[in-house]
Amino acid sequence: MNTPIPSVNTERLILRELTPDDTPALAQILGDAQVMRHSVRGVLSEQATREFIDWCRLSYRQHGFGPWAVVDTSTSTLAGFCGLNAERVDDADEIEIGYRLASGFWGKGLGTEAARGALAHGFDTVGIDSLIAIVQPANVASVNVIQKLGFSGYIHSQYHRQGVRIYRMNAQQWSARPSVRG
Repeated sequence: MNTPIPSVNTERLILRELTPDDTPALAQILGDAQVMRHSVRGVLSEQATREFIDWCRLSYRQHGFGPWAVVDTSTSTLAGFCGLNAERVDDADEIEIGYRLASGFWGKGLGTEAARGALAHGFDTVGIDSLIAIVQPANVASVNVIQKLGFSGYIHSQYHRQGVRIYRMNAQQWSARPSVRG
């Protein structure tokens, strides 16, 4: 896929392709130990952030999706990233929803809003049949986001040698969910 994937506009956010120009701002976010405390990869350096953005850009071309820049429309500030990515989990190829926001954007419903936009793109535009969310049980804020999105049951698993919950949603569940904000 050689054409850029479309950006997604939500009420307060723009989800768009990450570019190399996003490296300094995203590196500041992903270099924050508080933001990354539940990340299996831990705090990222600017070089690791640059490599992450390169990987995202490759994913856009290969799959038609990938983690996007999350931009707050009221300030035009990069708030973090959110999107879908292909992952190998429990010996299966999966598509996972993932997100990270700078701590200044926490507690405002923006993670849920961004993730809802990414899920809509995945299910409604790309035509994905099923996807997962991998969450550490101690990450209460992320568990709340996943539940607000309509994920319910989960299995316990290991991911990068850490105990996690793997939630799953399929296209039929996405279509049948109540359209609620939050």
